[in-house]
Parts: sequence; C-alpha cells; structure tokens
Amino acid sequence: MSYSGIYIQAVEDYARIEQAIIFLRQNFQRQPSLKEVADKIGLSEYHFQRLFSRWAGISPKRFLQFLTIEHAKQLLAQSKSLLEVTYDAGLSGPGRLHDLFVTCEAMTPGEYKQQASGLTIRYGFHPSPFGECLLAVTERGVCALNFVLDDGREAALAALKDSWAGATLIETPAETEPFAARIFDPVRHQQALPLVLKGTNFQIKVWEALLKIPPGAVVSYETVAASVGQPKAARAVGNAVGKNPVGFVIPCHRVIRKVGNVGDYQWGAPRKQAMLGWESSQKFKLD
Repeated sequence: MSYSGIYIQAVEDYARIEQAIIFLRQNFQRQPSLKEVADKIGLSEYHFQRLFSRWAGISPKRFLQFLTIEHAKQLLAQSKSLLEVTYDAGLSGPGRLHDLFVTCEAMTPGEYKQQASGLTIRYGFHPSPFGECLLAVTERGVCALNFVLDDGREAALAALKDSWAGATLIETPAETEPFAARIFDPVRHQQALPLVLKGTNFQIKVWEALLKIPPGAVVSYETVAASVGQPKAARAVGNAVGKNPVGFVIPCHRVIRKVGNVGDYQWGAPRKQAMLGWESSQKFKLD
C-alpha cells in the first residue's frame, strides 16, 4: 500500500482525536470520563479504544495521562538535565540522535532575494498522523511543512507563496510524497532529510537548537534561550519558534511553557498536544 493509502485513515482518526482533545481542554477542571469523551465524538467506548490503539498504539486512558500538566512538568525536569548535557557536548550528546538525520542549508532573507527568481519549489498535499499537510521541496531539500487548518488548502498555499515570494511553485505530489513518507513513516523516518531554511541568523540558530530536542522530551522557552547563548531572550525565542517553517520535522511542538502548559502553536494547540501525546506513546511502547 502507498504512503497515502496508509495515512488517509490516520487523517480521519486525527480529526476525532483532535475533537477529543478540544473537549478535554474545555473541561479539564472536572476531568470527564472516557465514556463522556467517547460520547462527545460520536463513538462507543469500544470504538474509542480502537481509535487510540490504531492511531497511537496505546489505550486512551494511557494517552490522556500524557496530556496532563503533571506529566509535562515531569518531562520538563527530565529534559532540562538531558539537554544541558546535549548542548554542552555538541555532536556527541544524546539529543543529537534525531539531529543527525537532518541536514540544514540556511539563507538570510537578503540572500534569498538574490536567488528567488531562479528557484523552483515543488509542493503537494499529503495525509499525516496529524491531519493533512502541505509539503514543499526545492532541489536541495524540504523548505516547508504546514498543516492545513480550517481555512483550507488555499490558505496553506497562500502562506507558502508569501514565504517564498518570487519563486516558481509547481504542484507535483508524486515528487513530494517520498519526503512525506520519510517524515511520518516510523520505518523510514531515520533516512537522511535535507532542509532548506530561510530566516534571520537568530531564527536559524533557534531552529537548529530545536532539532536537538529528542522525541518524547519537552523543554521550556527559557531553556532554548539559554542554549543559544541568550538566556534573557525567551520572548524572542518564542517568536522564532512561532515562525518555524517546517512543522514536526523542526520540533517546535516540543517547546512548552515552564509551568507545564503547552502554550500556543501556529497550527493549533490541540494539534501540539496530539503530537506530544503521540510521541510519548511511541516512547512508552519502546520502554
């Protein structure tokens, strides 16, 4: 079965997962029962269990435990010590494992302006475990991954055109699908993935720091700020995180508030929680 065939079901599953997360966020103080959550998204308890087993590989009860502030605080405490070692050790640090499979080529907005007219970007819309996404690549690597929001494909494409003004955009999903498979297929995600990033020097520095955060870990904005040598620049780090052009691959979803709240996400806080819960689920299955 093709990559798209495998993940079309995942997109449908994610839509229900997101509904459940939104309901839980709205009612977190009273902690609804699993039956109540299942009823809310139109499933029996049995099919609710099957939904989570299929999408995350674990029970909904276990998955929902991964969404609590208590769990987030525990991860923050664990990750801080891990990343202090990682950032100090450079390439030999444990958090570099994920980073080793991603190579970055960066350019400033000024450098891009000189090259824009000769740049061709191929793009396609693809299913993923976190909803439909728009994936764009140049001949040198992936330059954008945006998730399609309620305003549809047109808005996602308009944002891509705005980010890469002057470039020639061509829709060729057959050429971008192998990249989508590398990113979201657990069997293939460790194949080398080149990125082409356009941003200020500070933004590039922050995005490269994010690549050092391993799956299943979270860090605070303050920790990222310290890692790039500007411990008082948490707000500026937040702005750079919010402008991440390659969702999920550059894991800006792994940066949360120091009090344990997930905070904002350019593709929606429920999707951020879903990603964090899903990654914790994969780690839980391996432990």
